[in-house]
Amino acid sequence: MRRKGTKYLSVLLTASMGCAVVLSGCGDPYGGKTHIEIINYKQEATDYFDALEEEFNATHDDIVLTIDSPNDASTILRTRFIREDYPDIIGIGGDINYSYYIDAEILADVSDYPGLENIKQSYLDIGEALEIVPTDGVYGVPYAANAAGVLYNRDMFEEHGWEIPTTWDEFIALCEEIQSQGILPLEFGFLDKWTCLAPWNALAVDLAPADVCKQVNRGETTFTQEYREAAEKYIQLMEYGPDDPVAYSYNDACTAFARGEAAMYPIGSYAVPQILSVNPEMNIDSFVMPGSDDPEGNTLNSGIDLQFCVTAACPDKEAAYEVLDFLLQDDVVQQYITDQNSIPCKEGDFELAPQLDGMSEYIESGNMTDYQDHYYPSEMAVDGQLQTFVQNKDVDAFLERFDREWPRYNRDIIRTTEEYEAEHGNSAE
Repeated sequence: MRRKGTKYLSVLLTASMGCAVVLSGCGDPYGGKTHIEIINYKQEATDYFDALEEEFNATHDDIVLTIDSPNDASTILRTRFIREDYPDIIGIGGDINYSYYIDAEILADVSDYPGLENIKQSYLDIGEALEIVPTDGVYGVPYAANAAGVLYNRDMFEEHGWEIPTTWDEFIALCEEIQSQGILPLEFGFLDKWTCLAPWNALAVDLAPADVCKQVNRGETTFTQEYREAAEKYIQLMEYGPDDPVAYSYNDACTAFARGEAAMYPIGSYAVPQILSVNPEMNIDSFVMPGSDDPEGNTLNSGIDLQFCVTAACPDKEAAYEVLDFLLQDDVVQQYITDQNSIPCKEGDFELAPQLDGMSEYIESGNMTDYQDHYYPSEMAVDGQLQTFVQNKDVDAFLERFDREWPRYNRDIIRTTEEYEAEHGNSAE
């Protein structure tokens, strides 16, 4: 049975899901046809989804599809949830908001959707792991993923004969070699706080348990214990970047890297379009952050960048599934991953961007681990904590603050975990 949610969105949801809702499929504006509305948080893909909406409506007689990709979709969704005006499908990332929506029973169980058979198990597992406590059912259809590691200037590497590192010692030796030749090894743009998370996540997935946040919620460990090595290596990276990494924005860093001012850039695959907009001819490849001293201990930092979730209030689940079938057609998926430099969550023979060549082995084998920050509440502002950390370089203070503030911003989740464990036992056993 599906457990009753503790409603972390109670500040947003002022009535239960069982009350009457404003259904987008009702009324005359659609000539008696079923109306399916998607609210999609990928605002940068607006043109792509506008074209898809037009194509769908030109080829379907019984369903009218509208896709809206607004700025700050998360805020808009929450406002609509308060008003009980639920869209039929939401397109969101695999992060803590998705966890909240499952717990608040906003999302429908789509385990009966046949298209799930074609989704890579690794991404279904990532989605399941985001549940605050184990919850029967499947609540998202993973669509596209991204990856964070190290982008590098392939031409520069070939010119100097530099080899791709597979361990932390090899990586540091490479940075030393690059630096000795008067070239900046690493580019950073930490003026934009969110970029501080990219190298942090890429290291943490190698060096800390994938479920460290859940372990802390169960009182089994601390971040001071599990994050120390990642924190120490994170600060070590700063020795090979700009003198003041906080002085440069994300756009500054992308531009500098595009102009050949650094050999590598620890960032996600999502940065490639921005870099190529500055230098369309740049020959970029990538590799997995080799945070471990053992090559077998490294994993690709990859998470669900976009998934489609049918809401529990959707009045016509069958029509929603027909829309999902359209979105999951191979040619439609290929168009998206080409347009957004993404990784498909669907099984199939898709052509990935050449900038992902160095990560292809991990993608194909499913050796990937979700972003640690997908479990961090936004109110905790870990990106800001990391920005402070790179300035004061105080490992102990960073870890102490992480442990001190975690219970404050996760008290409801911790309470729910305690209640679940008391009733069901340790879910990790």
